[in-house]
Amino acid sequence: VQLQASGGGEVQVGGSLQLSCAGSGRTSNTATMGWFRQAPGKEREFVACISPSGRSTVYADSVKGRFTISRDGAKNTVYLQMNSLKPEDTAAYYCAATDRGLSPKSEWYDSWGRGTQVTVSS
Repeated sequence: VQLQASGGGEVQVGGSLQLSCAGSGRTSNTATMGWFRQAPGKEREFVACISPSGRSTVYADSVKGRFTISRDGAKNTVYLQMNSLKPEDTAAYYCAATDRGLSPKSEWYDSWGRGTQVTVSS
């Protein structure tokens, strides 16, 4: 699976952004898709993931109620809607794919896109 993330940018505290991750390849619509993020000097952390059907999702506690992950099978695209953004959300955001099921573990994901930078300024 080849993945391409986009939609990052700079936004003020409390603002919103929507990230997109376009997939290609024969398994892009049958994989569990995840979003991870990495801030400077910190380890990569799980944000959210969604099942192939889109019916099941998992979120990190830090983003629950603010972020929503969704997918459009017809477009082979996964989205991350981010609302009520905080300075601590500043990071490079990565999308990833796995055939191993819903998981917050980055080691389960074997296809990764390039990061898209999100900067939340106060």
